[in-house]
Amino acid sequence: MFLAILPVALSAIMAALASDEPQYTKDFTDVIFDGLIIAVLLPIVTMVLATMSFRHELDDRTLSYLVLKPIPRAMIVVPKMLAAVIAGGLLVIISGVVSTVIGPESSIQAVLAVGIALLVGVVTYTAIFTWAGLVSSRALGFALIYVFLWEALVTSLLEGARYLSIRGYVLAIANGIDGERFDSIDDRVIEFPAALILSATLSALFFWLTVRRLNRMDVP
Repeated sequence: MFLAILPVALSAIMAALASDEPQYTKDFTDVIFDGLIIAVLLPIVTMVLATMSFRHELDDRTLSYLVLKPIPRAMIVVPKMLAAVIAGGLLVIISGVVSTVIGPESSIQAVLAVGIALLVGVVTYTAIFTWAGLVSSRALGFALIYVFLWEALVTSLLEGARYLSIRGYVLAIANGIDGERFDSIDDRVIEFPAALILSATLSALFFWLTVRRLNRMDVP
């Protein structure tokens, strides 16, 4: 909860101290939206919820009761992912939207850009981390390494790596929906259609991998 309140509080302070709107908008995009909400709040919230989606059943050895039911495995995975998306999405999107609204001359387009981009990030991260939680009991540790090594470091150094970065997709979608508000990141985002296609592809791929894992794993 503290992480969700922090961007709002910092946005309020920055808005109060801002000398002009263009400088505030740039600082908001770089520091609050990208540096705090996308790089920290979004992955941490989703990784905690998604990697734990099946953890209770795995630890209690009750997953067999789920997989023995005469229902498709996809119908087991969907509610788990939806729960993580709804819980994580609400927290992250509300924090992002409120932080955006606080700024001077905030527009509906900017609010939609932030909300839609963060929702895409939540869904994509949830698909990946739910699969990871089924594959390994150390999924949370691996997720932290992935987020802070790959997403935060490698993609900032290698331009081509942004095509394999959820953080890059979120930034590109926000920039694509409201290019005027997020014009300060024009030179470091991938193409808007590519971000949409790649995020949808990754989400679908890891959903399928989760269903496949549930079908093939040995359940005690």
